[in-house]
Amino acid sequence: MKRIALAVLAIFVAWSVLDFVIHGLILRSTYEATAQLWRPMEEMKMSILYLAVLINALAFVGIYAGFFAERGIATGLNYGLLYGLGTGFSMGFGTYSFMPIPVYLAAVWFVGTLVETLVGGILVGTIVRK
Repeated sequence: MKRIALAVLAIFVAWSVLDFVIHGLILRSTYEATAQLWRPMEEMKMSILYLAVLINALAFVGIYAGFFAERGIATGLNYGLLYGLGTGFSMGFGTYSFMPIPVYLAAVWFVGTLVETLVGGILVGTIVRK
């Protein structure tokens, strides 16, 4: 149980840092150019955002710990790749299909999510062992 809690915490922190890099640095100018699509900074619900990241980390680790008999970094990376392909593509390009965002934004959301889940896979594969 301690390893599961540690993995959730590590992934939550890693994903939060990567979110800052992706959204706060890499995509800053894209968000500024499409400001009409987003809430103003003072209206953003950051507590809900962090709760969403935490729940995603809990689900990510829970699936790995509950359904993978073979564990390790390779398994974690494969899991992170599949999880990232599914969630990243649907988030990036699924949103692009109905919202007027630039294709660049959709692509960075997809690739950024994939990077995050690969990092999450390394962490969960390293921390959660038999």
